[in-house]
Amino acid sequence: MNELTPLLQRAEQLIARLENLLPTATPEIDWSAHAWRWRKQGHQGYLQAVAHPRHIRLADLQGIDRQKNVLARNTLQFVRGLPANNVLLTGSRGTGKSSLIKALLAEYASEGLRLVEVEKNDLVDLPDIAELLSKREERFLLFCDDLSFESDDPSYKALKVALDGSIAGAADNMLIYATSNRRHLMPEFMSENMESDEIRPGDTVEEKIALSERFGVWLSFYPFDQDEYLAIVKHWLVHFGITRMTPQVRQAALQWALGRGSRSGRVAWQFARDWAGQKALNG
Repeated sequence: MNELTPLLQRAEQLIARLENLLPTATPEIDWSAHAWRWRKQGHQGYLQAVAHPRHIRLADLQGIDRQKNVLARNTLQFVRGLPANNVLLTGSRGTGKSSLIKALLAEYASEGLRLVEVEKNDLVDLPDIAELLSKREERFLLFCDDLSFESDDPSYKALKVALDGSIAGAADNMLIYATSNRRHLMPEFMSENMESDEIRPGDTVEEKIALSERFGVWLSFYPFDQDEYLAIVKHWLVHFGITRMTPQVRQAALQWALGRGSRSGRVAWQFARDWAGQKALNG
């Protein structure tokens, strides 16, 4: 028996490796949901329903009316079966890029809009996701948050192909809405502007902006000035039942923003929550 023990152990290890290579049964998709996340189980991907999507109203997003109007119009065209574009939202952090996409779900879910969140590393699965969604009657936004790529990132090429480079074409009931803190999605270096050994060095730079250009709509978001920031603070304070913007509240809101180095919608929301919580706690 002792002589067989090493052989049995090796056999068990081999079986374990083979089991990892075999396809696993993925959970059944809950199509009654309004939002999903793309998840991986071994080598298989599946749609995981989001039980309680974050409820954000378009009306609650302040200081970005132009961006909001363009995105809402493009989305309304999409849900009604009219021509519409993929969208890239870029710019300063905390200015409402991701929240704006999430708010579209609450606005248009009754008209058949659905949301699928896909992590950057899973963009290579876009063909599989598109195949699943193409069989449905609903209209799907594929939401890719905080995109950025390195030059050798396989997800970059997968997204580039999905936008308009595939021989199969894009699914009619699917658009890609992506956010990023930088417009060109890939890093650019000073050395690229200097002399190089390439015959056509400009081609390298053009390749780096090629992905951004495949989005039909670009929306830029900028930092808020002091008045815009305070207006957003006031809006959220009213949301929490505080109707007076006193000099004390104003000063506290400005100090809050100063401590975080940013005047953004996110910072305004966080201050309003903190201030309302303090007031409720102190009676």
